Amino acid sequence: MERPTISVLINNYNYGCFVGRAIDSALNQQASNVEIIVVDDGSSDQSRSVLEGYDKRVKLLFQENRGQAAAVNAAVKASSGDILCFLDADDWWAPGKLPATAAAFHANPRASLVYHRLQPMQTDGSPGFRAIPRTLCSGDLSPRLARSAGWWPFPLTSAIAVRRSAWDAAGDIPEEFRISADAWLAGIYPFLGGVVALPDPLGFYRIHNNNWYRAVDDAAMLRKRMAHWQSVVDATNRFLSAHNLAGRLRLDDHYPYRVASARLEGADIRTRFRLAVEGLLFAGEPNLLRRTRDALRTARDLPRLGQAVRLSESAR
Repeated sequence: MERPTISVLINNYNYGCFVGRAIDSALNQQASNVEIIVVDDGSSDQSRSVLEGYDKRVKLLFQENRGQAAAVNAAVKASSGDILCFLDADDWWAPGKLPATAAAFHANPRASLVYHRLQPMQTDGSPGFRAIPRTLCSGDLSPRLARSAGWWPFPLTSAIAVRRSAWDAAGDIPEEFRISADAWLAGIYPFLGGVVALPDPLGFYRIHNNNWYRAVDDAAMLRKRMAHWQSVVDATNRFLSAHNLAGRLRLDDHYPYRVASARLEGADIRTRFRLAVEGLLFAGEPNLLRRTRDALRTARDLPRLGQAVRLSESAR
């Protein structure tokens, strides 16, 4: 049998109502030499019965619940493609995603990661807002990440593909990434090779209650994001040290972290001014107009001292 050029790796946990669409979108790709591997991470809903309906067309793996990183690692271990394309079970792809991704890797032999935009979708099937990420970044991103504590307008899991040789160099995703495996992929692989951004929205990101997207963050979500960002910085620095790569990330350079902290504590005039300047200079957002707008808007909208963001009523 000819070795698959592309491995589609779907991780699923209690998304029995969504995973069929994800698998169908992979099966309907305009590409050959593709294998599809689905890892169910200990679901307790109807996922198994849905997945077993695809048994002859995809490779199915079932494991005890260990988190997203463990599911993705198991899928990669069972795969054989030269290109690894990740898909969350609650998202889906446009038919041309795989050929566009393969062409980008072929045209850029030094690329470790290829990504594209995703179109956010509401539960009623309508577009949520403009495709994300809005700013695209290509080339050698490692200097930028070193100056921004690893933050950039990075893609979500279902938009990311990596070269197997880069995966072999990086190793498995640490299992501490029980959610947000995209933070590891987008944070580590730019240190291993070039990045290629495709401008078209070649996939769809489903907005629902179980993902990270919130129109407005309450205090609990802000603290959760800050803890996540700190753990990503720590994990990245361990990786850089273990692989004898230059540079270390500093949490003080992580502008979104500093803004979240100010939202929790409240901000006086001096803090607003300082964060406005930091936002204008922040290396993580390459687009000058967007960086300027976001910095000024952030400084304007920070709560005053004594009026910090609190828990929402539903979280109390």
